[in-house]
Amino acid sequence: MFCLLLLMLPHLGNSVPIVQDERGAKIVGSNEAKEGEWPWQVSLRKNLEDPWKHICGGSLIHPSWILTAAHCVEGDKNDTSKYMIQLRQQNLYKDDHLVPLEKIIIHPNYTNVFEGFDLALLKLQSPVQLTKTIQTITLPEASQIFTPDMECWVTGWGDIAFGVHLPPPYTLRKVQVSLMDALTCDREYHQRSVLSAGRIIFDNMICAGETGKDSCQGDSGGALVCDVQNTWLQAGIVSWGIDCGAPHRPGVYTRVTNFVDWISQHIQ
Repeated sequence: MFCLLLLMLPHLGNSVPIVQDERGAKIVGSNEAKEGEWPWQVSLRKNLEDPWKHICGGSLIHPSWILTAAHCVEGDKNDTSKYMIQLRQQNLYKDDHLVPLEKIIIHPNYTNVFEGFDLALLKLQSPVQLTKTIQTITLPEASQIFTPDMECWVTGWGDIAFGVHLPPPYTLRKVQVSLMDALTCDREYHQRSVLSAGRIIFDNMICAGETGKDSCQGDSGGALVCDVQNTWLQAGIVSWGIDCGAPHRPGVYTRVTNFVDWISQHIQ
């Protein structure tokens, strides 16, 4: 099954507006974010021939910690010098102030994106100062239930359509998406599909999006956030999908509620 999925998932994780990668996850059907919106959004950069290139998104969950997808950093998880963080920025590469990493922690059960343990913690070398435009996102309680009627958004600098890169000046994009539980999402993925008859979407995943509204290449690791009683909570981490905004193929996210205890053990 995994060989077949790899052939069908060209936007699995960390492709970028300028440097393309065959694994990668975009913002399709999006609008430009306003200045100051989504103050937890970060850009994960990698030294792919100077200058540092955007490869994934991420979220600031603590002054010293970034939450992102494991597949964004699995290739060089033991070499923090290969990565830097850019905090909330309206336009990529404009007035960069990159922050180095001290540590990379990948979830111990992660082997590939299809098993749902696609998350990693990045510790900054020094805590960042929170401002009006740089804020942390609140993590949910493990018992929090996210429902389809909630207002949820995903943000990033990824592709604006399948294979169509975000053009300069690379302005942060946002799109409102509808949530879908794992079982419903699994049924969607089996429609008009040659995938395995077995289950594909597991309980440690959550889906979001619809035809024409989705995350894509360059958005992996970014936050899916929902408004819960006037507080933004992070429900998911952009993980994988098939095409971008295709019918019956919503974006698949790591379900944060399944991992808040593991996250708390490290960031405390």
